[in-house]
Amino acid sequence: MPMVVGVVAGVAVAAVLVLIGLFKLMWRVAEPNEALIISGSKHRTEGIEEGLGFRIVTGRGTLVMPGVQAVRKLSLDLNETELQVDCVTHQGIPLKVRGVVIFKVGDDFVSIANAARRFLDQQKLMSERVHNVFAGHLRSIVGGLTVEDMIRDREKLTGQTRAACGTEMEKLGLIVDSLQIHEIEDPTGYIQNLAMPHAAAVQRDARIAQAEANRLATEAEQQSFARMAEATRDSEILQAGYQAERDTAAAKARQAGPLAEAGARQEVVVQETRVAELEAHRREQQLQADVRKPADAAAYETRTLAEADRDARISSAQAQAKETELAAAAEATRVKTAAGAEAEATKARGEAAAQATRATGEAEAAAAQARGLAEAEAARAKGLAAAEAIKARAAALAENQEAVVAQQLAENWPEIVQAGASAFGNVDNMVLLNGADGMADVFAKALTMGGTGLGLARQLLASMDRSGQAPQDTSPLNGQTQKVPMDDR
Repeated sequence: MPMVVGVVAGVAVAAVLVLIGLFKLMWRVAEPNEALIISGSKHRTEGIEEGLGFRIVTGRGTLVMPGVQAVRKLSLDLNETELQVDCVTHQGIPLKVRGVVIFKVGDDFVSIANAARRFLDQQKLMSERVHNVFAGHLRSIVGGLTVEDMIRDREKLTGQTRAACGTEMEKLGLIVDSLQIHEIEDPTGYIQNLAMPHAAAVQRDARIAQAEANRLATEAEQQSFARMAEATRDSEILQAGYQAERDTAAAKARQAGPLAEAGARQEVVVQETRVAELEAHRREQQLQADVRKPADAAAYETRTLAEADRDARISSAQAQAKETELAAAAEATRVKTAAGAEAEATKARGEAAAQATRATGEAEAAAAQARGLAEAEAARAKGLAAAEAIKARAAALAENQEAVVAQQLAENWPEIVQAGASAFGNVDNMVLLNGADGMADVFAKALTMGGTGLGLARQLLASMDRSGQAPQDTSPLNGQTQKVPMDDR
C-alpha cells in the first residue's frame, strides 16, 4: 500500500512537471519593443481584415500551440539610414545632398501587419528600402527648386520630402520620426560664387570695422596716456598735500608741549579765579549774616520804639486839648444858663410891677443890664477857654514839639505824599538800579519834600511860641475884632 501511494505521488509530480514544461513551451510574452506574429490559425485582429492567417500580440503574453502555430518577432525599435543623393536643381546645377532619416515600425496593428508582410524575414534590408524611397523623392523635389531656395529655406525642402514619402512609408508600415538635411555639396562652386559678394561686403565691413577699431584703440591709448599723466599729477599733488599735512602735524607735535603747559597754567589761573570769586561771595554772605541783618534788626527796633513813643505823646496832647475844650464849653453853658435864669427873674419882677410905669422901666433897665452882663460873661468865658487851649498847646510844644508837628503831618499826610509824587507824574518809564535799595532811595528822595515841610512847621511853631500870640481872625463878630485860636486841622 505505501508503495502504491508513492507511485501515485510520483506520477502526480511528474504530471505537474510535464504540465509546467508544456506551459512554458506554449507561453510566449511580447517585449515592449517587439511584436509577436503568430501564424498557423485563423484569428481576427481588430482593425485588420479577415483572412490574414496570423495574429499580432504586443505588450502581453499568449499561448501558442507547438507544432500547430509558428511565432516570429518583429522589432519595433528605431532605425536610421543615411542619405547621400546626387541631385540636379531647377537651374541644372548638380548637387550632393546629405542627410539622415530616423524611422520605425508603427505601433498600430495595421502598420505592424504591413511591415510584417514586407519585412518580417528582411528586417535588415529595411534601411536600404527606406533610402531608396527618400532618394527618389528627394531628387524629384530638388529638381523643382533653385540653389538659393535650398540654401535659404532648408526647412521647406525637408517638409516637402516628408510629405512626398509619407504615403509610401505608411504602406510599408513605417513612420518617420525625423528627417534632417545635413549638408548640400556643390562640386561646381556655384554656392561659393554666390557667397563671394557677401564675403567681399563682409570683408569690407570687417576692414572698416578694423580701421574704426584701430582708431578707437589709438584714441583710447591717447586717453589712457592722458589719464595716466593726470593720475601722476594727482598723485604728486596728493603726495605734496600729505607731506604738508605731515609737516603740519610735526609742527603741531613740536608745539604740543608748550601749548599743553600754557593750557595747564591757564586752567590753574581759571581755577584760582573761581576760588577767589567763591571766597568773596562767601565773605559777602558772612557780612550779610553777621553785620547787615543785625543792623537792620536794630534799626527796625529803634524806629518802632520811636514811633510808639511819638504816638503816645500825640495821643496825650490830644486828650489834654479835648479836656480843656470841653471844660470851657461847660463853663460857657453854665454862665449862659445863669444869665437866662436871672433874666427870667427880672422879667417876672418887671411883669409883677407892670402896673407901675416906673417899676416897668426899672425892670426893663435891669433886664437889659442883665443881658449885657450875661453876654459879657459868655465872651469872657470863651476867651478864657481859648487862652487855656493856646497855653496847653504852647506847653505841649515846649514839651514835645516833634509830636505836635508829627500830628499835623499825619493829618495832612495824603496831600503831602500827593504833592511829592507829582514830581514823577510826567515820567513814562523808570529804571531802578540796585534792586530793593534803589527803590528805597527813590522813595526817600520823594519824601524829602515832606521833611522840608516838617522844618517849616517847626519854624512857624517856634515863632508863635516866642510871640505868645495866635494869628488874627478878622471875621466880624458884633462889630469887634477878636482873637481866634488856630484850628488843629
